[in-house]
Amino acid sequence: MNHSYTHLTGEERYHISALRKTGLSLSEIANTIGRSKSTISREIKRNTGKRGYRPKQANELACSRKRNGNKRITLFGFAYIHHLITEDWSPEQIQGRLKLLGWDDVPSVERIYQYIYQNKASGGNLHKHLRCQKKRRKRYASGQQRRGQIVGRRDIDERPTVVDERSRFGDFEGDTVVGNKHKGVLLTFADRKTRLCVIRPHKNRRASLIASSSIEALKPFDVHTVTYDNGKEFARHNEVAEALNIDVYFAKPYALWQRGTNENMNGLIRQYLPKSVRLDDVTIEQTQFIEERLNNRPRKVLGYQTPLEVLSRC
Repeated sequence: MNHSYTHLTGEERYHISALRKTGLSLSEIANTIGRSKSTISREIKRNTGKRGYRPKQANELACSRKRNGNKRITLFGFAYIHHLITEDWSPEQIQGRLKLLGWDDVPSVERIYQYIYQNKASGGNLHKHLRCQKKRRKRYASGQQRRGQIVGRRDIDERPTVVDERSRFGDFEGDTVVGNKHKGVLLTFADRKTRLCVIRPHKNRRASLIASSSIEALKPFDVHTVTYDNGKEFARHNEVAEALNIDVYFAKPYALWQRGTNENMNGLIRQYLPKSVRLDDVTIEQTQFIEERLNNRPRKVLGYQTPLEVLSRC
């Protein structure tokens, strides 16, 4: 069977990073994400920096090699790009979207970054719309679950294969994002096919509160499955399954890549609510604003369509 080669995506680089921290071999990593061993080996060799292999840095190194020169941009083009930056679109998303729209002489990602930093040098604030690299919690090392067992837990191995295919809307991944000093929490969901995000703010992580909030958040959608993190806040998952008439599963402990869509979305949320911020005073209006931004932002994995655009065709 012939396969057309495609470059690694940012999500795949995140998976590679997470899998390497678990001690898997290159062959095992390749099999897990559906790539060849040589692709994984080449990726790590070419995109490892002084502090090891990091997904964001790897993406930047790869993009710098693919830059396509300093394209001529019209005044209108600069004005439109300026607007998209203020909408919190990344340079890569801007370039991909302009290509999708059929623009001539689409500027390189590097050229858009240059425009942003030229703006900064002249006293502008476009750079404040760029995402920042954040250190992730070290949840891989021990390989042991320390938070107890969840009664009635159904392992991800029992989940139907159609969920892995991302062929339908309604297979969500769920998790919580905790505020600074454990003050406040966000309940987050991401659909595997469309990347649609749903966010609900709460004062705490009581299982009863998280269960009722999950039901309220997902009730408007045609949901098939939810795959949760192993946090004890999801202990009342049976209530969610019964109320929504869905199947609920749990990823394996410390296997973040099994909920990679949700983990990636949580990282995007941190652009607006960084780890230094308490979340106990976040309002529903604030989370709705973040939802609107993310659901209307083009995604490379979606061919630079937005989650809402993909959802409209489901």
